[in-house]
Amino acid sequence: MYVRDGKPRDETWLREGIETMGLAAATIQPAEYVIAVDESSNDRAGFGRLRVSSGEPPVGEITSVGVREPWRGQGVGAHIIERLLTKSGDAGVTTAYMLTDEPGYPAQFGFEQRAVESLPEPLVDRQAEKQAASDGDVVALAIDIDDFEMPTDRREAFKSASPAGDEPTVESEEFGIDAEGATYKYDTGR
Repeated sequence: MYVRDGKPRDETWLREGIETMGLAAATIQPAEYVIAVDESSNDRAGFGRLRVSSGEPPVGEITSVGVREPWRGQGVGAHIIERLLTKSGDAGVTTAYMLTDEPGYPAQFGFEQRAVESLPEPLVDRQAEKQAASDGDVVALAIDIDDFEMPTDRREAFKSASPAGDEPTVESEEFGIDAEGATYKYDTGR
């Protein structure tokens, strides 16, 4: 398992994952995302987005962190956040923010709640937008990127992460296709 930067070929998968998980994303720029990938199957397990606003100092917001159901509880989300914090530092960000209605998850990594009034200017409007779209209370969390600590159990779990349970597979027969006698669009008959 590893976490890599998003690529243009990930856009459709990201769009489907964001929609499935009920996350908000008006536009999808794959370069703003990181993707967790299982190196043995090339299966994408999760994603996260870093929004960096221009200005001095730049403001980084971690958003749209999602892990597919069979990969949860194995450190995938923690490694996505770690990679996003590394990207934040590369962009000159010293403090990263999250605006979320589920503050418990990021809090375990050292994110601390901040008053909306203390947020940097680009995040004040974002917080109001997210609050208007949410059923729960959206709180602001922040972390100095150097203060992030990966819990040892998450690091170890990530090393051997695999999808939990069996995901349903679809056989060709389920589509009414006779796999033994089928021809394919580009079958040359050789």
